[in-house]
Amino acid sequence: MTSFVLRRLMSAVPTIFIVVTISFFLMRFAPGGPFNLERPLPPQTMANIMATYKLDQPLFSQYLSYIGNAATGDLGPSFIYKDNTVSELIGKALPYSIQLGSIAILVALIGGVLLGTIAALRQNSAIDFAVMSFATVGVTIPNFVVGPVLTLLFAVILNWLPAGSWGDGSLRYMVLPVTALALPQLAVFARLTRGAMIEALHTDHIRTAKAYGLPSRVVVVTHAMRGAMLPIVSYLAPCAAALLTGSAVVETIFTIPGVGRYFVLGALNRDYPLVMGTVILVAVFVIVFNLLVDIAYGLLDPRVRND
Repeated sequence: MTSFVLRRLMSAVPTIFIVVTISFFLMRFAPGGPFNLERPLPPQTMANIMATYKLDQPLFSQYLSYIGNAATGDLGPSFIYKDNTVSELIGKALPYSIQLGSIAILVALIGGVLLGTIAALRQNSAIDFAVMSFATVGVTIPNFVVGPVLTLLFAVILNWLPAGSWGDGSLRYMVLPVTALALPQLAVFARLTRGAMIEALHTDHIRTAKAYGLPSRVVVVTHAMRGAMLPIVSYLAPCAAALLTGSAVVETIFTIPGVGRYFVLGALNRDYPLVMGTVILVAVFVIVFNLLVDIAYGLLDPRVRND
């Protein structure tokens, strides 16, 4: 297992390099620029700004300079947030995204696994159809629709919860963004759990456990659940990486100062270093969580253990 972890960590370096390279050139080839204003700046002022941020250099020279600085942890200064480096901005925003994403993951995982298990145990019943209908709605309705609807209903009409902002970080400020963030993932977890649980309940070792007279609770929780968790664990890696690094849509709708909101603002304003910093952050989270998933696979299923 140790050698496997080391191999995966070594393969992470070229993966991040490829992600950074593709993102760098895609950002530069996009139309517009960070200092293209409706009222153009004087030529001398524009030249000084371009020289300050090294944007007057050839593109490949900019790329090599960025790669060299990023390798040392220097993600550069932000173009739109003056006197702030990208590392400082991400350091301030990441705790908000992690707190919001962690709660959303717990809600989605616990709720989705519970609903999916109930649906699998009541296959083709009214409960099963109700759960799957809810899951279908949750998957098909995007965040940018759920968020405003929740705000309109619970903040504007009923006036029960704040419409947005982080506030003091209390539960009442987090209910709406967590719900909007967790609902699609909860629906996915419910569908995955139902399918995996139905398949697990029809395997030979589960039939053998039932034949030995084991209680249904033991059969489901101890034996069937272990096999059914494999697809859940697989999906958990990209899901956790996306939620913990901030949902751009949800954080923008509810004006939460997280990483996702900085990504949107950076993309709109062509703040190249800020966008690149968030891309690197997401790539690192995805790689780390995929590694944790591979380790969890070995713990859940001895057949896939890596010695």
